[in-house]
Amino acid sequence: MSEPLILGIESSCDETGVGIVRGHELLANEVASSVEQHVRFGGVVPEVASRAHLQAIVPALKRAVATADIDLDEVDGIAVTAGPGLMGALVVGLSAAKALSVALNKPLYGLNHLVGHVAVDLLDHGPLPERTGALLVSGGHTSLLVVDDIATSITEVGATIDDAAGEAYDKVARLLGLAYPGGPVIDKLAADGDPKAIAFPRGLTAQKDLVAHRFDFSFSGLKTSVSRWVETRRRDGDEVPVADVCASFQEAVCDVLTAKAVAMCQAEGLTTLLIGGGVAANSRLRALLEERTAAAGIALRRPRPGLCTDNGAMMAVLGVEVVKRGLRPSSLEIGADSGLPVAKVLV
Repeated sequence: MSEPLILGIESSCDETGVGIVRGHELLANEVASSVEQHVRFGGVVPEVASRAHLQAIVPALKRAVATADIDLDEVDGIAVTAGPGLMGALVVGLSAAKALSVALNKPLYGLNHLVGHVAVDLLDHGPLPERTGALLVSGGHTSLLVVDDIATSITEVGATIDDAAGEAYDKVARLLGLAYPGGPVIDKLAADGDPKAIAFPRGLTAQKDLVAHRFDFSFSGLKTSVSRWVETRRRDGDEVPVADVCASFQEAVCDVLTAKAVAMCQAEGLTTLLIGGGVAANSRLRALLEERTAAAGIALRRPRPGLCTDNGAMMAVLGVEVVKRGLRPSSLEIGADSGLPVAKVLV
């Protein structure tokens, strides 16, 4: 039996993605980003993002089909992000997927954006072990997961209780006067700084916090600490050592993420950890996680950086897994769900 050929559509935030996957073979992955349109606002503007998706979706679809060298009639199904994400942005992709489903008479699969960030690793490293840990780190989400089955059984054992890691990067970049998005800029500047220069706090790592929030994250306090430190320097007329601030802030974030991820694996008896989401492309996070998982005897799986950010291929490969398990397609009446929980894979 041939592997399913799935078209994936992603439009949860500021990137319009269309991917085509046959089994675990990536045939096309077209992404149109609207990030430049949000730069002057210092963050994503939902209405701007929605309009950008409307303009980009058809050209991205045409490029993907041409790159994959297929006819749309050949696909076995349409996989699309149904949530979580920005409501207006989600509606654009979902509407396009529904139109294709009707026009081509192909099944529709409304899928979870967060699970897609885990599933995309299948394109690089093949099937997951029976039980896998996952650290999901993006602009809007920071979670620790236990994946028993990528299409049917995912448990969230930890999550952020306030700012997500990527959100903290953007806020710190803004207070330092750096460009948006903050993640890549801070990562680059941190390379020239001293990660031990400033002792920024590690959220939810005190003994009392580990009792109530053992695997949860909090980056709001860290952001506030950076802000106060910088404001004090400026008030006293001292120069702000931007590279040191970036390096110290990044070390605080990565220290907590990696320590809790390894601790979860040890507590759950997991021997494999996968990292996914846009922040998974961060150089320090990848390096520190590699160091700590190796020391703990845990195998680390990391998608290539180009597959960490939002894209249609991640939805397509998740669709492949759903189809292979014979799960029922979604109704054409499904709506976008901006708060879709990570445990719900198929809508």
